[in-house]
Amino acid sequence: MRWFCSGSHLTSATNTHITMKVEGIKGCYEKTRGLFYFARMCSKIRLSAQGKLPKDYHEMLGQGFDGRTCRYLRVRYEDVRAQVLSGKTDVEVLDWCFTNSRRLTEEILIYNSFMSKRGWHDDETDGFIPEMIKKHGLRNDGSVLTDFDLIEMDEGRWYPDMWRDAWR
Repeated sequence: MRWFCSGSHLTSATNTHITMKVEGIKGCYEKTRGLFYFARMCSKIRLSAQGKLPKDYHEMLGQGFDGRTCRYLRVRYEDVRAQVLSGKTDVEVLDWCFTNSRRLTEEILIYNSFMSKRGWHDDETDGFIPEMIKKHGLRNDGSVLTDFDLIEMDEGRWYPDMWRDAWR
């Protein structure tokens, strides 16, 4: 099981990183009403229900960033999952969250700032990030600074100004 449940693999002979594209999974920086990551969580729920989410992801469903997102919104993951599986769009599910917990305004900036910078200048900087770069054969050229960078690079979407474009 991979920490971020991406679905990439290493070849044992060369230790070369190979991305495994997961059709339909959304990126960390995709916004729903301005909120990072929510669309990714919803896409993982849908793919899991359809049997299309790789097994590497299963253990962390509702955990990790999914759990952080739900706790920040003050809703239960199981309730979000039920809303997604009822056929609602990402926007409709987030609106349900706002109706049944709290409406976010300035807190979206706080949430996005925390989520997008996790791993940069925090408790994961010196150990976890370098360990994951090495373990998964990612480039260790200083470009991977955050958990979002790891996920996006591992799934083949990452480019150097991705974070900058997401904030526009």
